[in-house]
Amino acid sequence: MLDPTTTLIIILIALVAMIVVGIHIGIVLGVVSLGGAYLLFGDLSITLELANQAAYAVLRNSVFAAIPLFVLMGEFMSRSGMAGDLYRICNYFLRRLPGRLAVATVLGNAVFAAVTGVSIASAMAFSRIAYPEMRKLGYNRSYAVGSIAGSASLGMLIPPSVLLIVWGVVIEYSIGKLFLAGIIPGMILAVLMIVYCSVRAGLQKSLAPSPRATAESKPSVAEIVSGLGVILLILLVLGGLFGGFFTPSESAAVGCSGAIVFAWFKGMRWKGARRVVIDSGKTIAPILFVLMMAAMYAKFLALGGIIQIIQDSIEGLGLSGFGIILLLVAIWLALGTLIDSISIILLTVPIFWPLAQVIGWDAAAFAIFGILAIEAGLLTPPFGLLVYTVKASVPDDSVTLGEIFRGSTPYWMLMLIVMAIIWIWPATATYLTR
Repeated sequence: MLDPTTTLIIILIALVAMIVVGIHIGIVLGVVSLGGAYLLFGDLSITLELANQAAYAVLRNSVFAAIPLFVLMGEFMSRSGMAGDLYRICNYFLRRLPGRLAVATVLGNAVFAAVTGVSIASAMAFSRIAYPEMRKLGYNRSYAVGSIAGSASLGMLIPPSVLLIVWGVVIEYSIGKLFLAGIIPGMILAVLMIVYCSVRAGLQKSLAPSPRATAESKPSVAEIVSGLGVILLILLVLGGLFGGFFTPSESAAVGCSGAIVFAWFKGMRWKGARRVVIDSGKTIAPILFVLMMAAMYAKFLALGGIIQIIQDSIEGLGLSGFGIILLLVAIWLALGTLIDSISIILLTVPIFWPLAQVIGWDAAAFAIFGILAIEAGLLTPPFGLLVYTVKASVPDDSVTLGEIFRGSTPYWMLMLIVMAIIWIWPATATYLTR
């Protein structure tokens, strides 16, 4: 048996080393939790009981059913072509605006993100939908891919968001309130992105063709119905949830059922649906595995008093509340260059949230603030996950990572602006939760 401080040093070294080497975060959390518990208690039966209790707690929690259902909902809508129809509708009605395709990408991502709740799914979809259209009309490559990667981050803020669900479960806070908290900041961020796209295209004529130089055909009735179907499902899911008619899991089930119906009307049949279910499973299984391992990690931190040791260490630095928040943001940005958003939440929130409580943060405001910092990290060099997703998905092998990083830099700077707004005026996030 080792004392908690020595155990903390060992597990931190092991955790950082395994992440840097590239071992899957779920395995990292499992190894650290089981190894740390054994070092603390020196008893294999206690260690295995820890794993058993944590796994059971995750598997029996009905809230986690919302995650696979929202992912499946987004896959059905993306594969059936509804995301493309939505993009074409936005594009047509914005035809007089400078940089209209980039603006349409932001709007399309904002709405589609409210369906999928997953930023990577949005990045993959719009890399295939928007980029070819922008390049065909002569849009600058960096400007085009930047708008795709940058606006995909809206998926983690605008409800229903998978990250908000995970965050709510970790701190045992109302997921419905977190969804409400994300609406106003999400709208502010979307508006800032739209203004940036249009103003920059208007000032720098080489980035995008003049609106008068391009013509856009009117969407067909079928495309309009399909695109509006996305909005209808959003209203159904969120309206039912906020109105108290559905729990988060039930709202996800209703939305998924609606997406299946729309996909069928769009022409998807058994073969396509089977492919959607298989691909969704490939996305969902790693998420649930990570969540189970993270439950073990959180239990280990609590039982071993590790959280209190870390909190005491940070408080011992003598930092003000301002300094502590800057430290947390720096850690989030750094982790965002290495691992995915869910893993960052599971690693840090059990430790960071008690610190934020001491400083006086509201749970909803801190959640939105933290998710913005994490998403900004996904666009930050050298390993921004969203940037690599766009690189892998865009149908143009000549696009370089440097072009995507340059194009997406203004977007994560806009996220920092919204973070500052929430920090100064927490009511931006908390107003709808009252």
